[in-house]
Amino acid sequence: MARRLPPLNSLRAFEAAARLGSFTLAADELCVTHGAISRHVQQLEAWLGRPLFERHNRRVELTDSGRAYLAEVGASFDRIALATAQHFGHAQQRVLRVSAPATFSLRWLVPKLSSFQVAHPAIEVRLSTSNEPIDKLRDKVDLIVRGGPQAIDGYVAEEFLSEVRLPVCAPKLLEGRPLHTPADLAAFTLLHAATYPGMWPEWLAAAGQPNLVPRHSLTLEHFYLTLQGALDGLGVAMGPIALVADDIAEGRLVQPFSEPALPPWRYFTYVASARANDDAVRAFKDWLKVAGNTAAPGVRN
Repeated sequence: MARRLPPLNSLRAFEAAARLGSFTLAADELCVTHGAISRHVQQLEAWLGRPLFERHNRRVELTDSGRAYLAEVGASFDRIALATAQHFGHAQQRVLRVSAPATFSLRWLVPKLSSFQVAHPAIEVRLSTSNEPIDKLRDKVDLIVRGGPQAIDGYVAEEFLSEVRLPVCAPKLLEGRPLHTPADLAAFTLLHAATYPGMWPEWLAAAGQPNLVPRHSLTLEHFYLTLQGALDGLGVAMGPIALVADDIAEGRLVQPFSEPALPPWRYFTYVASARANDDAVRAFKDWLKVAGNTAAPGVRN
């Protein structure tokens, strides 16, 4: 008996649009126009006799039927792709677009990415750095790393890393100068990040030194510049310990105090609901959780 299948081009259009959460991105992936994707999806909806998407002004959202159908159709396409790769060697590399803050990317993510590449050679990660609001990136990236938690309509948020923030500096900075108590910081240069101007005042207040006047203060535009300044012996920086754990472990930085630690800064992945079941997205999220769980002792809650 012949199989009763919907139009295959319409299935491809639906799967791409549902997986990517965007008709525009689906059109780019399949090298067709936005109108072609829309027509194919409408054709499939007519064939099935029910809507698969809810249309909004600037976005689309899967209906309950659409989500259930995507799970089955997506898995079927994955099996076809896997069978093709296994039997004919036509493995196709999947692109995963990730957005993350610059300091986090430079100090934590990039040094660890090689392990993801080894585990998932068919996924090409394209990393961009920004602090752009999550809802502004809806059609630009597949996965977003930001602090949180933030409640963003249409997104699924999952925590993977929590870090404490404490002063750090280069060992050479302490040669001949004691730094045993927070009050001793008055003899040092404090490195401030313009993007986090309240971090030092907050920590000094918690340490019982709200009126401390340091020998010098130096303000640098980005957080990662203060960390590089600390590495170079320029002064004492407030360090997110997870991001400098390797530097501490290898003796490039020291952590003079173990307390008070500022409230933990928590990192989350944010993924559009329509992309939540994407294989590449799931693989990257799972890898981040493992990497976060193997962070330096004392980093996580």
